[in-house]
Amino acid sequence: MRKRLSTTIFDLPVQELRRGYRSDVYFWREKLVLENHSLYPHVTMQVFQKNDAVLCGIDEAIAVLKVASGRYSDYGKAYKLFDRLIELKRKAREQFLTDKKQYLKIEEERIAVSQELDTLWIDGFNELQIDALWDGDTIAPYESVMHIRGEASLFAHLETIYLGILARRTKIATNVRRVVNAANGKTVLYFPARFDHWAVQGGDGYAAHIGGAAGVSTDAQGEWWGAGASGTIPHALIAAVGGDTVRAVQFFHETYPNATLIALVDFDNDCVGTSLKCARAMGDKLWGVRLDTSENLVDKSVFAEMGVFKPTGVNPKLVELVRKALDKEGFNHVKIVVSGGFNPERIKQFEAMGVPVDAYGVGSYLMQGSYDFTADIVEVDGKHIAKVGRKFIPNHRMERYQE
Repeated sequence: MRKRLSTTIFDLPVQELRRGYRSDVYFWREKLVLENHSLYPHVTMQVFQKNDAVLCGIDEAIAVLKVASGRYSDYGKAYKLFDRLIELKRKAREQFLTDKKQYLKIEEERIAVSQELDTLWIDGFNELQIDALWDGDTIAPYESVMHIRGEASLFAHLETIYLGILARRTKIATNVRRVVNAANGKTVLYFPARFDHWAVQGGDGYAAHIGGAAGVSTDAQGEWWGAGASGTIPHALIAAVGGDTVRAVQFFHETYPNATLIALVDFDNDCVGTSLKCARAMGDKLWGVRLDTSENLVDKSVFAEMGVFKPTGVNPKLVELVRKALDKEGFNHVKIVVSGGFNPERIKQFEAMGVPVDAYGVGSYLMQGSYDFTADIVEVDGKHIAKVGRKFIPNHRMERYQE
């Protein structure tokens, strides 16, 4: 039986979500207009998007609805408390590096204000009914992925949040799945952390896992699904020890003897030569080598072969030469990881040619594209009411959310 992620997995800014602080302001105003005029229609909100995709973010979206659906018992008091909460957050940041005692005092008050806000919040989640697909489901264009039923003002202010979550997570999961499918069973490593804001790592790493990635590069990316980070030796470490790749590999292994040892072998633009040096020095301790040659360079290993292929970057001939050299000296156990500008099309080309790659490290491609979700009210008090061109679309694959 499938189980959804616990709400406690997500580091949600609960007070900010309840107040509409991170929502498009018109959704908060919609909520207040309805409440101020004593309008409490029971609606069906339908969520969909327009591409073939791998769905992700459903559990996180439900978590948002769970902690932030409802209303305040006293809006005037809540506004003042929330403004104070934001002010305290700002002051705490200012004091953190200069006055730890004052910082702790501010944090104590911030917690007290948050608790007081809690007493004003009337939870509305139990009054909602949610039917939804699951993270990892393959979805078609315009397929309903979630129906939220309940009194409109309880969750009107959350539309920005749950749509944004679904768009982001689905993009990552879909891109990773396309890479995984192209890799034809080979390991795919999720390496885009440096191409985006650090704050998105937790959810993105989970989305990559849903898409089929075998490894992530930061601990935060693995937190939601219980994985640890993995990676290779960075160019910076090689440079810091004088440009000696073998020395860097040895130091790394001495410091992290239990970590999978993968040498980065393009620092000197000689992947064959550097791979052999590392393999000779480390023997069975070396799990693999990673080729990451810039697309603007031609590795010296392929100089003698040039003339009938594109020689720049990590190309099939370079991988073949590294594999051949390692095997010739008995290092058949050493695997080859490639990275640098890989996407599904390029991976498919490598696989069709039978290039001896064991794992693909993929980065910036996984951030590309868009999978925008839309939410529409399609029923009001049991009657069809929707903007022209939209209608209620049932989906037998959706399942009722239960605690």
